[in-house]
Amino acid sequence: WVTQRHAFPEPSQSAHSAAGPGGGGGAEGCGAGGRPGTASACRGPREDLMPGCSDLAMIAPSLPDGEDERDVCILTFADLELKEHLPLPYKSHLKAEFDARARKKHASAKRKAFALFVKAKETVTDSRCPTSICHGMVHWRCCQQTFKDLVSIHRHVAAHHFADVGKQTAAILKQIAAEADVIRSRVSTDKLPRPEGTLHQHQEMLPDISHIGADELTSEAGQVLLFYCYCEVADPEGLCLWQKALCQHLHLKGKVRIASEGINGTVGGSTTATHFYVDAMLSHPLFKGILMRDDFKTSAGGAHCFPDLRIGIFEEIVPLGISPKKVSYKETGIHLTPKEFHIEVEKYLSQGNKAQKDTILLDCRNFYESKIGHFQGCLAPDIRKFSYFPTYVDENLELFRGKRVLMYCTGGIRCERGSAYLRSKGICKGVYHLKGGIHKYLEEFPDGFYRGKLFVFDERYTIASNDDVISACRYCGNLWDQYRLCSTQLCRQLVLTCPQCQRKGLTACCPVCQKKGPLLAQNPPGQAFKEQCECTETRQRVPVERV
Repeated sequence: WVTQRHAFPEPSQSAHSAAGPGGGGGAEGCGAGGRPGTASACRGPREDLMPGCSDLAMIAPSLPDGEDERDVCILTFADLELKEHLPLPYKSHLKAEFDARARKKHASAKRKAFALFVKAKETVTDSRCPTSICHGMVHWRCCQQTFKDLVSIHRHVAAHHFADVGKQTAAILKQIAAEADVIRSRVSTDKLPRPEGTLHQHQEMLPDISHIGADELTSEAGQVLLFYCYCEVADPEGLCLWQKALCQHLHLKGKVRIASEGINGTVGGSTTATHFYVDAMLSHPLFKGILMRDDFKTSAGGAHCFPDLRIGIFEEIVPLGISPKKVSYKETGIHLTPKEFHIEVEKYLSQGNKAQKDTILLDCRNFYESKIGHFQGCLAPDIRKFSYFPTYVDENLELFRGKRVLMYCTGGIRCERGSAYLRSKGICKGVYHLKGGIHKYLEEFPDGFYRGKLFVFDERYTIASNDDVISACRYCGNLWDQYRLCSTQLCRQLVLTCPQCQRKGLTACCPVCQKKGPLLAQNPPGQAFKEQCECTETRQRVPVERV
């Protein structure tokens, strides 16, 4: 960062201390969802004077008389995810027609807003100490964390405070407009000119939530959305940035995968926030006419179902392990609506062995998903990852030869490319799959042919549409279908252990981990990453079915 000293004048300290080098170290204290650590000990005497994240929108810094706004704050962004093209949620009355000069001023205002936010979070260990002496003791406090270097605070602000920086940008732009008369007329958002270029230059503005109360947006009671959309994405980076800004704007948490072949996500938040999210997705030009409201699967939950927000760019939006250029979603099997699938399964089950010689009802999920819930009469491969599915097909070609295959998964996305891979072998009589997955089927047929719980990839682990329990406790064999993580450090596999066995201390995924757990607790290893459980290593990677 490089700033001119007159950008943020203060009686005792220049703006350079906010943007210049700080002490070494990094973030201390608690992370997302963690307990406060040593951060409280680092609290400086100015911390109680610093505005909160939501207070910065009220700051309207004055510009030096006669200065060109573009020269007030010259900043260089390095190693940050905050990009120049990111649309920020400033007020609708500022959405006016920009000429080239106005766009430059908007960029300058955005940089200045970012620097102001960082400056507001700055504190020193001893305010009585002269700046020259305490320069190396400058640090920053934000979100109950202490940051001792500029790179870490910059990354934190870029990742978690887009909305706050946007509000500050709005205040600066408003002042520039008043002083320089840059914005001469007010127009609606749909009249805002869209410069030609890549996708990120055409991104929709974030929804206006100024009329929505904070409690309504952050309410713990809400929904979890599950969705995907296969489409051609020319600018995955631009879409990724828009998704981050949108989710943070609406206080959503979850996981979103973006690739050149589309988007796949599950996010949770208040009911109001998820409604805004769906509306924003449907109005985005990339998804118009492709993504429909009915494509969003909903269930009771909220932001608390996820530890954080993770949005990233990948080669595939679902990890089949094969390049989309080799196996494309465009070669998928035939979609069956929940009603059509229900009729097919009913016919399959009613004909017994005769139908099963001609048809396979195939569960495309992992073994721990099908263990607690599945369609009656299905073939559920004993595989641990979806990326093993192609190998499973290759090892069992004779099983599928000449058969009609009815496929299903949680929300439908795995079947899209899984069915495409199976079709590429040219051995099946026909490949069909359940549109919308089990999620949509249970909405229409809660007491249909799917029995047990539906596994979901968040901290709920399961959702239920009936009272059936089809799985058992790992240790005593009693009916039980509520997963928990293995208690052994570095393993963290899912385990079914009932309350009675938990009270006996049986909380690991297998006897090996049960013995290893107490030893690791006494001598914690230095590594922090997960390792594959020993009992999982002995599992056959891809089973060969008996034909």
